[in-house]
Amino acid sequence: MQLTTTPTGKRDTATFWLSHAWLGTHVEPGVALDVADGRIAGVRTGVGAPPPGATVLRGLTLPGLANAHSHAFHRALRSTVQVGSGTFWTWRELMYQVSSRLTPETYYDLARAVYAEMALAGITAVGEFHYLHHAPGGVPYNNPNAMGEALIAAADAAGIRITLLDTAYLAAGFGQQPNQYQLRFSDTTAEAWAERASLLKDTDHALIGAAVHSVRAVPAGQLATVAAWAEGRRAPLHVHLSEQVAENEACQAAHGCSPTRLLADHGVLGPRTTGVHNTHLSGEDITLLGSSATGTCMCPTTERDLADGIGPAVALQRAGSPLSLGSDSHAVIDLFEEARAMELNERLRTRTRGHWTAAALLRAATADGHAALGRPDAGTLEPGAFADFTTVALDSVRTAGPAPRLAAEAAVFAASAADVRHTVVAGRHIVRDGQHALVEDVPAALASAVAVLHD
Repeated sequence: MQLTTTPTGKRDTATFWLSHAWLGTHVEPGVALDVADGRIAGVRTGVGAPPPGATVLRGLTLPGLANAHSHAFHRALRSTVQVGSGTFWTWRELMYQVSSRLTPETYYDLARAVYAEMALAGITAVGEFHYLHHAPGGVPYNNPNAMGEALIAAADAAGIRITLLDTAYLAAGFGQQPNQYQLRFSDTTAEAWAERASLLKDTDHALIGAAVHSVRAVPAGQLATVAAWAEGRRAPLHVHLSEQVAENEACQAAHGCSPTRLLADHGVLGPRTTGVHNTHLSGEDITLLGSSATGTCMCPTTERDLADGIGPAVALQRAGSPLSLGSDSHAVIDLFEEARAMELNERLRTRTRGHWTAAALLRAATADGHAALGRPDAGTLEPGAFADFTTVALDSVRTAGPAPRLAAEAAVFAASAADVRHTVVAGRHIVRDGQHALVEDVPAALASAVAVLHD
């Protein structure tokens, strides 16, 4: 990368030459991106050859991908939960066991490796749905945000942005006290949660948002406290919503309404709110979400891994709910797979094809995902946007063959995370030629961090 400075010596600049770039509506060959102070300062098209000193990115360069829903510690469950049969609820028991073994130090090691894996997959920002707050038994650490700060530090060490969605998780279910594992998650009341969460501060790479774990985990009378905290900070607010039929049935029994209606009645829905999964919804639920511009984060690889079901993504988007994507439990970390799975799931459900174009799926994976994480100035290759982008090879066994004008279709419907060659965050080359620049051996880091939890 060629770095220059202005006469004041304070302005870092660089130029990247992209053999092909996705500019939101089409693939453009020969694009030069001028970067200054971590943002895109200029976009020049029709640049047939790399300018002198430019960093050359060959392949299809996309805006950086946004992973809008992550539980970093679930990465330790990959493969181990594929033995035997069961449901979401039996999987949850295994998840609790892993959560009981984490410390701030081991969580940092694991999250650093997981976020490095994300960078290798072209992800430049993650929304971490964080509820593992306290020591076993629910005893606060001396630093009450030791676990959250470990995640923020891990993202910085891996070179990606994070929105820490600090999560209120207060109950085991409607009218039920937390179980032995959930004591680590609970601040006992929403007011105590808000007091602790208020100690967290934004940084250059980290934003602080909020989350309601679910309507079963936050008593109805305390939902408004969490919503008001997020509203007062104009921060993103996320919530697991109707992931399981059992959740809907329990909410109906406790409150006489659906989870979506309960959230609406307590002021949780709105344009800064994102419902995660939104799987088992009624027509009224879809209308409530769409009319309030509440977003929907689909996590298809997790939803199929846990046998959750297929959510009504088409109907939600048509109603006015913006779509984003997440890898959630990290059965795989691959936003291309999440994007095409959303389309392919709908094909299986309806037996028709073509519900979203490649452009629409890329928007869910980029601009709308970043917006859901509180970063509307990310997810595009435009002047003023963050200089966060990723380059996908067009000459791998998966992507070779199609004409360059179909490179977006090749990326969405054929590429995988293994095809990512470069990832740039704030103009900084985090992944170069498929190698992470900050974490020397990502597979070894993952293996080591996971082994500690299982040993």
